[in-house]
Amino acid sequence: MRIDAYNQIAQLYGVSRTTKTAKTQSASRMSDQVSISQAGRDYQIAKKAVSEASDIREDKVALLKNMVDSGQYQVSGDDFASKLLERYNSL
Repeated sequence: MRIDAYNQIAQLYGVSRTTKTAKTQSASRMSDQVSISQAGRDYQIAKKAVSEASDIREDKVALLKNMVDSGQYQVSGDDFASKLLERYNSL
């Protein structure tokens, strides 16, 4: 398309420069908004609590450590063998 041809057509119809309309100007003032549902907030709180929780239960570790140190921790051979086979079969 030739620009000079457009200018000639614009002169023919009496069209001058285009201007922005009020609708377009008001659209530029709008802003985006995000809202998170209550279920989403609850999920975020639960996820944060789980991530902050320790993977090791210190109370159980301390109890077992004291039992081993004092010689009170006894494991039967049958229990050990059954757990070993159970673990082996799950692989």
